Amino acid sequence: MSKEKLIVALDVDSRARAMELVNKLAGNVGLFKVGMELFYAEGPEMIRDITATGAKVFLDLKLHDIPNTVGRAARVLARYGAAIINVHAAGGKDMMRVARESAAEEAQKHGVPMPMVVAVTVLTSIDQNAFNYEIGLPGAIKDRVRAWALLSKESGLDGVVCSPIEIALVREACGPDFKIITPGIRPAGAELGDQRRVMTPFNAVHAGASYIVVGRPITGAPDPVAAAGAISEELGRAAES
Repeated sequence: MSKEKLIVALDVDSRARAMELVNKLAGNVGLFKVGMELFYAEGPEMIRDITATGAKVFLDLKLHDIPNTVGRAARVLARYGAAIINVHAAGGKDMMRVARESAAEEAQKHGVPMPMVVAVTVLTSIDQNAFNYEIGLPGAIKDRVRAWALLSKESGLDGVVCSPIEIALVREACGPDFKIITPGIRPAGAELGDQRRVMTPFNAVHAGASYIVVGRPITGAPDPVAAAGAISEELGRAAES
């Protein structure tokens, strides 16, 4: 179903607002993304509250530390029942491998489904100038995304988070079963906000995205349900094309 590809970002700071959006939108989306703002405001109970409704959660905390620390954190996160958790590919192969293994062991221990573990590559707010001269990394963004995607696959991860601009090259490098989650999605005519490397929902799925993440164009819309429904329909047309 096309709606299964749609992840709505709950970029809010209260349980009340988050659950209002979940209850309104659950029929039109596949997952809800809980990021730092909501998780730090409401804690792990937020994950349990959302999953208790039958909805799925992408827990977006971008773990990035030494392997032992990330492994222990992944064990804790695996208990909450999120469908997807993530780390940052810049942490390296050992860190990613330990995160995946730790999450698997903990999920089995507690009898909960194993979460998909994916790696963040280069943030969609970063353009080429910032990549080279602020962060100080050489070369093209697309080459770093490809390299980190391959490293993530070698580490046993299920997929990556990348901008829609890099979907095709990641799909070509990592194969048809590798999951690609793409933020930086903006419907035609929507404001870009702090996003730099963007694409429409139709074009992202047509390029090979497994999931797209949409926040403000849905949650900030006058009618969030209608906005989510329109994007789901667009995803359906992309899948059929």
